[in-house]
Amino acid sequence: MKDVIILAIESSCDETACAIVKNGKEILSSKVTTQIDVHTLYGGVVPEIASRIHVENISIIIKEALKEANMSVDDVDAIAFTQGPGLIGSLHIGVLAAKTLAWAYNKPLVPVHHLSGHIYANAFVGDLQFPLLALVVSGGHSELVYMRQDYDFQVIGSTLDDAIGEAYDKVGRVLNLPYPGGPKIDKLAKEGKPIYKLPKPKVDSPLDFSFSGLKSAIMQSISRLEKKGEQLNVADMCCSFQETALSALWDRVEYALNIYDVKQFVLAGGVAANSRLREIVQEKMEKDHPNISYIIPPLRCCTDNAAMIGASGYIAYQKGIKADYSVGAMASMDLDNHFD
Repeated sequence: MKDVIILAIESSCDETACAIVKNGKEILSSKVTTQIDVHTLYGGVVPEIASRIHVENISIIIKEALKEANMSVDDVDAIAFTQGPGLIGSLHIGVLAAKTLAWAYNKPLVPVHHLSGHIYANAFVGDLQFPLLALVVSGGHSELVYMRQDYDFQVIGSTLDDAIGEAYDKVGRVLNLPYPGGPKIDKLAKEGKPIYKLPKPKVDSPLDFSFSGLKSAIMQSISRLEKKGEQLNVADMCCSFQETALSALWDRVEYALNIYDVKQFVLAGGVAANSRLREIVQEKMEKDHPNISYIIPPLRCCTDNAAMIGASGYIAYQKGIKADYSVGAMASMDLDNHFD
């Protein structure tokens, strides 16, 4: 059986990335350049700046990925790219680069949903087994996705307000921590104890998420401490927030695992790099669900990268999902049934 080589491009937010992936499971090269140092100056990603830096980096990163794989574009079978969701200007740069390569080298274009990439990043660890439940957690997304088979995405739960990664960043700002707040809170939480009582977010649906109230609860707690003349212990508040947020997150996963037929559970997205979440997944799956296999992606595959787009793009290519040159970037895209 002939190997399938995918050149993949990712530019949905503030990482410019290109990868060469063989058969959806072997990374021949993966290059990522991040803009984190620039956006830290502004306390968050500035879309206009992100787009401009993508323009500067995209050609360089593609050349570096091809060089590392010792290949030319002639050697690849298809060009996969993130169509959405994401920042429209950032996405647009990646889409244009993919269309240009496809046109110049007469290669098929394969559009990929960003979240499907995060899910299929787990294919670099082991074979995905269906039916499957994925918890996708990042700065912009908190979703439970049920898959009966390859490329069959059913979103069964989502956030009603802030995504969990967004909540981490907002809490980080309240606590005067540098951007991005997630890694800082995760690190400080190890030094603290969950001594501050925070309300666990409540929603009507047992599968949906809500995190905006946690930031408000923390602000109220800080205000009460100030009125009492007491000093805030930042590490303890980080630990209290993280334990409350991740407990609420796992409650939804637990509910889904109990009502859906699931052979495998996978973790996906930028927040999958959170050390405490990774501990919880391992502990809960081994203790409470020993008959369900699970995958925790390697840290390099949690944050945005193009290898994951290549893994998802390989399945899309096998299923005949292609785009013509009229394809455009989409800031908002539903994962459910998008590829029907």
